[in-house]
Amino acid sequence: MYERYSLTNGIKVIAESIPYVNSISMGIWIRSGSRYENLANNGISHFIEHMLFKGTEKRNAKQIAEEIEELGGQINAFTGKEATCYYVKLLDEHIDIGIDVLSDIVHNSRFSMEDISKEKSVIQEEINMYEDSPEDLVLDLLSLATWGEDSLSFPILGTDKSINNINREVLQKYLESAYAPENIVISIAGNYNSQQVRGKLEKCFGMENSRKNEVIILTTPSIHSNILVKNKDIEQTHVALTLRGIELGNEKLYTLLAINNYFGGNTSSKLFQNLREDKGYVYTIYSYPSAYLNIGMFNIYFALNGQYLDSAIELIKEEIHSILINKMTDIEIKKAKEQLKGNYILGLESVSSRMFGIGKSELMLQKVHEPKEILTQIDNISREDVFEVIDFIFGNGILSAAAVGRNINEDRFKNLLGR
Repeated sequence: MYERYSLTNGIKVIAESIPYVNSISMGIWIRSGSRYENLANNGISHFIEHMLFKGTEKRNAKQIAEEIEELGGQINAFTGKEATCYYVKLLDEHIDIGIDVLSDIVHNSRFSMEDISKEKSVIQEEINMYEDSPEDLVLDLLSLATWGEDSLSFPILGTDKSINNINREVLQKYLESAYAPENIVISIAGNYNSQQVRGKLEKCFGMENSRKNEVIILTTPSIHSNILVKNKDIEQTHVALTLRGIELGNEKLYTLLAINNYFGGNTSSKLFQNLREDKGYVYTIYSYPSAYLNIGMFNIYFALNGQYLDSAIELIKEEIHSILINKMTDIEIKKAKEQLKGNYILGLESVSSRMFGIGKSELMLQKVHEPKEILTQIDNISREDVFEVIDFIFGNGILSAAAVGRNINEDRFKNLLGR
């Protein structure tokens, strides 16, 4: 059972007691990410994530890490397109310290001019590192091809130009609106005393109510039919493709996850077995759904020697046509469902996975399903559900694409994809 309540200022708390473990994981979830940014401040959500670890009035950067790590714990954060999360994992007896440290960095970070200047250089080096990582680069390029000028296409790290636009005033103004209590969810999973934790959270987080939330109105983007190519002097060619997808919160997403297990989600899938094991065209290939609040896409990524590009794309198109025409047999559907259930149940073994799952769900959807409910939904996936989702995802074929590699012939690449 989940425990749900709101602090005095409106911050939501979702907690799951797991009394048979000796650990606890806690996350502070913020409705802040690149989707809520604009061209001028793109990357600011990620920039703030970095700045919150640079020091407060009570702790410098080293002390923030040291206070958790000297207890054998972990502290970290990540920023995505729709959310930022700051989290700790500790022995259950140290939860008070975890709450105190997370509260301190969220509420009392200094944002000194010196630290801001240093972090600009750090983030610009991180952007350069992504330029040297063709898998990351091609996925950012695919996002641009798929979503065009919509903010959903913006890179999480920002750009050199947008990072240069960010100063202390811009950071603090964004922080005031994005980190308002209405945009915050605290998620906890592990062994804890409910009354003790609730009192500590109220003391550390419940009094913060000065920040004023701005209403966030999401756009409803459509998938563009674009192909983008970037020539780069690297050994392999990296390719990413977009098909139609399903939005976050749609119950059909579980059906798509089961289909993905069969189609390209693992090493026993059709894509991996045919393109890697049977033909040897690719070094790696996988597919995955990307689900956002009101839109989704289904992606295929692969890396290969450029000489096999034509053959690999033709075979992928054949696999898309095959699943569209032949669908999945009852045995294949059953196997995919069992795989999905197994993956989900194994994920429940980790308190961190549980914390991430319930926190994201509460922040994005304002609801959290019990594990039994999710397993029942997977069990209830029918043959008709699978066929319907296959038609929806694969019916329009490949919609957008991106490629990064050496001497890619852009016209030929477009012709391969039917453009």
